[in-house]
Amino acid sequence: MASEPESPLKDKNYNLVWAVHQSLENVWKLETYIKDAERQGDEELARWFRRIQENNQKAGEQGKQMLVQRIQKENG
Repeated sequence: MASEPESPLKDKNYNLVWAVHQSLENVWKLETYIKDAERQGDEELARWFRRIQENNQKAGEQGKQMLVQRIQKENG
């Protein structure tokens, strides 16, 4: 199994930035899945996607706050 190449960025916040990006991108993608489920009359699936979307939104917001705090701390 090939391993993922090491990040060229040695910044300790790189993984945090990546996770925030992925969380917020998932919020956007899940909107499509929710609409697809609703269009097909599957409200159970739409509700499940909404819960995932809410969790990703929360994670993205928490990550943004954490990143701001870290940057402010590093810049004095």
